[in-house]
This record gives sequence, C-alpha cells and structure tokens, in this order.
Amino acid sequence: MKISSLTALVTGGASGMGEATARHLATCGAKVIILDQNIERSKQVAAEIGGMAISCDVTDEKNVQEAIEAGTKQFGVPRICVNCAGIVQAKRMAGREGPLPLADFEKVIRINLIGTFNVMRVAAFAMTKSDPIDQTNARGVIINTASVAAFEGQIGQVAYSASKGGVVGMTLPAARELAQFGIRVMTIAPGLVDTPMFAALPNAARNKLAEAVPFPKRLAHATEFAQLVQYIIENDMLNGSVIRLDGALRMQ
Repeated sequence: MKISSLTALVTGGASGMGEATARHLATCGAKVIILDQNIERSKQVAAEIGGMAISCDVTDEKNVQEAIEAGTKQFGVPRICVNCAGIVQAKRMAGREGPLPLADFEKVIRINLIGTFNVMRVAAFAMTKSDPIDQTNARGVIINTASVAAFEGQIGQVAYSASKGGVVGMTLPAARELAQFGIRVMTIAPGLVDTPMFAALPNAARNKLAEAVPFPKRLAHATEFAQLVQYIIENDMLNGSVIRLDGALRMQ
C-alpha cells in the first residue's frame, strides 16, 4: 500500500510511539487523525502535522464510534489504523498489602486489550464498506502494539503481560477474518523504548536498562517504531504476524 493521500488513524498519538507514528505518517503524505484523551497535546501535534485531533477514550464503545465517524467525515475512511494507546502497570499479584485489587487488573486489560479491540472492530468495519484502493483489492491495514512482556513478562507485570499477550493472540485470527476484505492485521512487540515513561528515570537506571539489550546497547527510539509501521504498511506480504522490535532483548 502506498501511504500518500491515505487517511491514518493513530490512537495514543499525543505522546511516545503514537506521536512519533503520527508525525512520521504525515511526512509520508498521510492525513492523520489522532485519538487521545490528552486533547490539548493532541491538538498541538495535529496542528504541527496538518492532522486532526479528537478526544477519545478507547474503552468507550460510543466514544470510539463517534470519533471515527467524525474523522471520516473530515478526512475520509481510515485505511491505516495504528493502535498505540495503552498503560503500564507494575504491581505484584500477591503483594505485602494483599492481593492485587481486581479493579487494577481490569483497568489494564480494559485499556490495553479491550481498547485495542474496540478501535480495531470499528475501523475494520469502516474499511470493509469502502472501495479497494489498488489493483490487489487492498482496503486497509491495522497495526497493533503489544510488548516483549507478552512473551517474557517480569515480576509485577501479570496484568500488563496478560493484556499484551491478548493483543498478540488477536493478530492471526483477525488477519484471517479480514483477509476476504483485503485488510491486513499486524502487531509490533517493542522492547525497551525511549518514551516519556522512561524520561523520569535517572541516567544510571536508563544505562542499566540499555545494557540489557544485546545490540544496539540502548533504548529504542520511538521513531524506529514509526519506521517499522511505515514498512508494514508498504509491504503487502506482512500479515497476521508479530514483529519484535527489541535489539534481540529477551527479558530474564
């Protein structure tokens, strides 16, 4: 698929990998719709890239439906959907203060897994009702964000790993289901990425994390995630798979 002139929907586009992706796709010629709860920052990014910002809670069925309808009305049906919205949680299942509150587990699952599915289903349906965009009968591509924690979760990541494992698990069946419409589904599983989450860490802590990566010995850049998004969009044979973006990192 050629990106230029296509409409791209990016959740979590106000910061981190989502922002990097929104900016990168705009430079590739896409019309970018940013869905994020941080509407002020979303508007700032959208203004800088000539895109559109919509306040959206990815876990809210009606909110997502209305947001995608609003984006479609202005920019056209999204043919690219990149799900970056998510949260990180580090809490033990059985800690000193007792068992992990069920509400904490549910929150992570709801945002990271159900939120991803919620956007997927609405975006995919819109794509199925649209005309093919090229001679291969392609109608669009959906790219979700998992994590290496889906495979090698750390202590305190039971909820987070479960949510990202669910995203991985959706990839192939979703790709098989949507193949008849010419819609591809892929997932990226990043390792340690230099996002705002790591910005508050002392240099010593950041360096220790970087040392865990075999090569290159550094945190990944959010722009490298965005570059992989571009490659997935442009390579039509990438479908139904998970790509690790981790410098050969395997968490112990």
